[in-house]
Amino acid sequence: MTRIMISCGEPSGDLYAGALTTALRAACPDVDVFGFGGAHLRAAGGRLIGDYHGLAVTGLTEAIGIIPQSLRMLRRLTDAARETRPDALVVIDFPDFNFHLLAKIKRMGVPVVYYVTPQIWAWRQGRMKTIQRYVDRALPIFPFEEVLYQRAGVDVRFVGHPLVDMAVAGTPREAVLAEAGLDPARPTVALLPGSRANELHQLLPVIAEAVPQIRAAVPAVQFLVACAPNLDAAAFAPLAALLPPASFVTGRADDVLAASDVVVTASGTATVQAALHTRPMVVLYKLSPLTYALGKPFVKVQTYAMANLVAGARVVPELIQDACTPERVAAETVSLLTDRDRWSTMQARLAETRARLGPPGASARAAEAVLEVASCNRH
Repeated sequence: MTRIMISCGEPSGDLYAGALTTALRAACPDVDVFGFGGAHLRAAGGRLIGDYHGLAVTGLTEAIGIIPQSLRMLRRLTDAARETRPDALVVIDFPDFNFHLLAKIKRMGVPVVYYVTPQIWAWRQGRMKTIQRYVDRALPIFPFEEVLYQRAGVDVRFVGHPLVDMAVAGTPREAVLAEAGLDPARPTVALLPGSRANELHQLLPVIAEAVPQIRAAVPAVQFLVACAPNLDAAAFAPLAALLPPASFVTGRADDVLAASDVVVTASGTATVQAALHTRPMVVLYKLSPLTYALGKPFVKVQTYAMANLVAGARVVPELIQDACTPERVAAETVSLLTDRDRWSTMQARLAETRARLGPPGASARAAEAVLEVASCNRH
């Protein structure tokens, strides 16, 4: 039996872990997949040694508060690897945790595959030394990353983005809007405020103040909120006071995006999802002032949104930190709702961006690369 240990620590990583596990089981029916993840990993047939809930945060200062839980999870996973002796460890993104785990597991003689590689091109480039030392194969999901690992002498395979296969609406636009009590003939703004509690804490008040301003400029506008399934409904209180309950849709981000005309979204994986649906968007990024001040000197990129990074240009507007105000959010959103030429140009450029994310089948290609490493370890 082939044993694959997986470690991911946030909603997007769990989504990719679930798809990877499905592909692993299709390619190798007797594979035993276990590790650290969430509902998607479990639903795909993986055995959970630990659940990521409560450990997914953004920012340096925010991470300090979860150090005790992280250390306990690290010990639990290390003990499980020592007892089970996996044929390979697959770590998915979440570098602040996974870098500690992969070093410990590698010392046991277990090969390490890094799937959804960390953003060393954006900041903390010194982390490449850790990858060179401990990672047997890197599987990046963005095309521009492959050359960075090649130059560093790391065994690398660009597998494409797993969301290319997943970004499909399961329900037609009219049905989604009807369920939410909305009118398909009216302009619809999708709101994706993030998948982590501290993201919502920073962004929801800004979005909530922007909503009345957008309504004042475009009276016919309606809003649809994509809620991450790991978050409590109470976290959305600032918006709940402004929108009817049916406007909040949980666990169906692709349906919400496909039903929208314009998207207001937290920076991160959601910008890739919006790009795959070719939906013009406004991207928000805001951290606590201390976290932002501490991290800014180390950031090596001029743009934050994944959609812009993949495009290699500022295709969609980004409202970063002090620029992330209700007035700016409203102004950009209203512009996209009312300026048809701007909307059409952005949509066309997002279609070009989508093409850069690789063909379908990323999870299957990743599974093949993982099983190859595991097979070499067994012989």
